[in-house]
Amino acid sequence: MSQNYTPEFKKKIVRLHEEEGRTYKSITAEYGVSKASISKWCSEFSKECQAKAQTNPDAPNEMELMKENLRLRKELEDARKENLFLKKAGGILCEGNRLEAYRFIEQHHKEFGVRWLLRRLGICPNAYYNYRKHRKADYYTQKEKIKEQIEEIYHSHNGVDGYRSMTAYLERRGYSYSQTTIRKYMNGELGLHSIVRPKKPGTKPGKPHKVFDNKLNQDFHADKPNQKWCTDFTYLFLRNGDVRYNCAIIDLYDRSVVASVTDKHITSDLAVRTLQKALDSQHLTKGGLLLHSDQGSQYTSKAFIEYCESVHVAQSMSKAGYPYDNAPMERYFNTLKNECTKLYEFRTDEELYQAVEEFAYVTYNHVRPHSYNGYRTPYQARTAA
Repeated sequence: MSQNYTPEFKKKIVRLHEEEGRTYKSITAEYGVSKASISKWCSEFSKECQAKAQTNPDAPNEMELMKENLRLRKELEDARKENLFLKKAGGILCEGNRLEAYRFIEQHHKEFGVRWLLRRLGICPNAYYNYRKHRKADYYTQKEKIKEQIEEIYHSHNGVDGYRSMTAYLERRGYSYSQTTIRKYMNGELGLHSIVRPKKPGTKPGKPHKVFDNKLNQDFHADKPNQKWCTDFTYLFLRNGDVRYNCAIIDLYDRSVVASVTDKHITSDLAVRTLQKALDSQHLTKGGLLLHSDQGSQYTSKAFIEYCESVHVAQSMSKAGYPYDNAPMERYFNTLKNECTKLYEFRTDEELYQAVEEFAYVTYNHVRPHSYNGYRTPYQARTAA
């Protein structure tokens, strides 16, 4: 259905195009008038002005005035651009470096316009657009190289790395990219995802035995090494289904594993041996160390409590049935299982024990980046203290 426009509206559209230099496209987008209508109105207005000029030669030609105003506007705009250009591009003009000129165009094309800059710098449009094309090719080449690195790291680590850890590993190889970019390449384009750690099932609070207060109170930050430790047990399995038990201790300062012992039986003796191993490895002076655990019978046993007292280690315990009170240990055991023990089958105790110790003392402490340490390894965080 055709729409009727007033003469005033038509003249306004003509003025926007002829005097202000607006393009058909921009006028159409703003006023909803077709390009054909704009062209027709401009032609009709021009003929009308010519007819008036023939009838009255002394009267000003309105169309010519519009065009003259447009010319003056362009001259003024060119002068403004030239002044600004000389301030910003003086060094490029002196050096005559074509590559720097291309980069300048990319940085400032919104201020000056690509065509104006090409004309001012005396650059052939084909030369500039060929540069853009080749630069894009370099981008895709580099992108494929990064994706190859991601795949290599991902598969060499048995698919356990997420995009955050992957970003840290790439940084070590000299590739500096944001986590957002690595996530896009890894998850979106390559379809590689880290192992999703299942939530720990809930537990019912047990009957308290000899329990210590929760002195840690979920304050998982330590100001220095060997100030706060966490400990716990976890279940591991051999190929034939036999259960083995790992007792580990981590330092809350940098999340490093200071002791890890695996045995056939979950006893207070295993807890004592693990703590003794940790103390021996750190050469600690007596006093000042807080050890946090759950309310397991191994930690509330007489043997373990007496050993802690003998080495001046203060005990702290989670509330029964609240694993979040010992969250760093839960996190470590999830990592141990998902990135080590669940990936392989162990036929003998020796195979299992060796794999767990190598993961704890080598992979976890010295290789694997940890989010708590700003994606440094625990060893890097500890040595920087």
